Amino acid sequence: MAAAGPGCSGSGVASASSEAAARRRLRVLLGHLRSAPETHLSASQCRGRAAAAAAAESPPSTFPKRRQEVLKWNGWGYSDSKFVFNKKGQAEFTGKRYRLGGTVLPLLREWIEKNLGGNLEHKSIPKASLNISEVPPSVTNEEFLQDLKATNISYSQDAEDRVFRAHGHCLHELFLLREGMFKRVPDIVVWPECHDDVVKIVELACKHNVCIIPFGGGTSVSSALECPPDEKRTIVSLDTSQMNRIHWIDEKNLTARVEAGIVGQDLERRLGESGYCTGHEPDSMEFSTLGGWVATRASGMKKNIYGNIEDLAVHIKMVTPRGVIEKSCQGPRMSTGPDIHHFILGSEGTLGVVTEVTIKIRPVPEYQKYGSVVFPNFERGVACLREVAKQRCAPASIRLMDNQQFQFGHALKPQVASIFTSLLDGLKKFYITKFKGFDPNLLCVATLLFEGSREKVLQHEKQVYDIAAKFGGLAAGEDNGQRGYMLTFVIAYLRDVGMDYYLIGESFETSVPWDRVLDLCRNVKERIVKECKERGVQFPPLATCRVTQTYDAGACVYFYLGLNYRGISDPIRVYEEIESASREEILANGGSLSHHHGVGKLRKQWLKESVSDVGFGMLKSLKQYVDPSNIFGNRNLL
Repeated sequence: MAAAGPGCSGSGVASASSEAAARRRLRVLLGHLRSAPETHLSASQCRGRAAAAAAAESPPSTFPKRRQEVLKWNGWGYSDSKFVFNKKGQAEFTGKRYRLGGTVLPLLREWIEKNLGGNLEHKSIPKASLNISEVPPSVTNEEFLQDLKATNISYSQDAEDRVFRAHGHCLHELFLLREGMFKRVPDIVVWPECHDDVVKIVELACKHNVCIIPFGGGTSVSSALECPPDEKRTIVSLDTSQMNRIHWIDEKNLTARVEAGIVGQDLERRLGESGYCTGHEPDSMEFSTLGGWVATRASGMKKNIYGNIEDLAVHIKMVTPRGVIEKSCQGPRMSTGPDIHHFILGSEGTLGVVTEVTIKIRPVPEYQKYGSVVFPNFERGVACLREVAKQRCAPASIRLMDNQQFQFGHALKPQVASIFTSLLDGLKKFYITKFKGFDPNLLCVATLLFEGSREKVLQHEKQVYDIAAKFGGLAAGEDNGQRGYMLTFVIAYLRDVGMDYYLIGESFETSVPWDRVLDLCRNVKERIVKECKERGVQFPPLATCRVTQTYDAGACVYFYLGLNYRGISDPIRVYEEIESASREEILANGGSLSHHHGVGKLRKQWLKESVSDVGFGMLKSLKQYVDPSNIFGNRNLL
């Protein structure tokens, strides 16, 4: 074993006592393991390497090590999926990965021109490809690199690999990729294949005083993955993507032991092959990882049934400079002092690397049904969601869009395929606006998703629609609900095409008590408009929100902010000042610093205010004990 560096415990990672305890746990678990080869592994073996020969044990990840072969290097998502404007000036969505793929969106251009002052004649051309000469040179600790080579753990110093892991998906990060380059990027990318590989990497980092920044799916929107520009040590991006195995499924306890690098879509697909699911579906589930969910305290669209990540995680294993953190058993609840899982959940890569998680699973629901409700105004819609939460009868997903977001969603409607469909849509609109008297500029829509047995879903559906009716809500059909759910996965692609035409946008979120929801939504949107005027934004901004998750005592509110930056010399600075003012308004109105995006470096200036001086001191003390040499030096949170 490598000698420990300052503040690093060499014996804590693989002591004889912890190995013996691991062996005892392994024997206890053997009765529940579905995978026969797994039962022959000793606790000290690298499961990933031992299982690599069996395809069933080591399925390929959706994304290769060179993610740039599949994903955009300077934008969101898959390289073959994007919004474009064709020769007729109509918007299209390319590719075949989404239901929207290959369709024409005839209303989008008009909506952009009307609401954001967009103009297809004014185009901002990004760099076509990464200029390798602009990438900062690798700062290499040669002793660390030699020791790393001896472990046979895969690594790269390729410029493209390094830049791809130098950022998440904040607006300023992607804007910089289009226009320039980061001052600091990782110097080495490593791909551990299992928990034991991570232990070796952390030990070597301690020995040679190297900085580690864990990298999961790269979907961060909190500047969490940015390298501190003044970091002089070698920065290692620890990419967990090759740690993507399901070690076992326990059908008696409905749990699964999963490596933390697995991507959400792979996890659900592979559990589904055995008839199970986690039900955890954050907007980023195509690209984000299980370890990332834990590190940021993630929330999913279907949390009403399945819970947030803190409800789903039964057991977490994390490698730190002091050793491995994990509980001694996998019981559903423990009264053993403060829950150590809550030191790990939301730690955002500042304490160590999450390597394995035992997560709750459920049988795949036999029946799924979408729905939607249109309300005369946002106030009625919020009141309905409050009542649904009060009666604890929320469907798997219930999300309420304000009027601006409803109209935005309507602009993304594909071209109608038949006269009959067009006529039917016209009749629906006539019924709602003329016969029922709904104002098209005030109405709002809630999208619904029900899951369970057919009988229970139909009963649940009736209960929710009955409540909606008491607040003036009208059933608006399954298609609108399903389309709204689908748009969740493609809406992030809009920012890329927007930047081509001087339009920038971002999302941010909060959680807030029920009695503050309406005031917060109104005041934040008004503050956005005010700040834009004061900073010389020439066109009206897009300031819109939706209520996305509901709780007994409050709700999550998700904002979209978009603006046209033509005529502004420093658009990112202006945008960040507006978003910062919006966050101040959220806090002043009783909202939280974040519901599920996390803190990172983007919001850490408000963390002490959010958790109190004493709470902030506790977090600093934890960091000092676990990682006194700041090996995990991304500088998030603190």
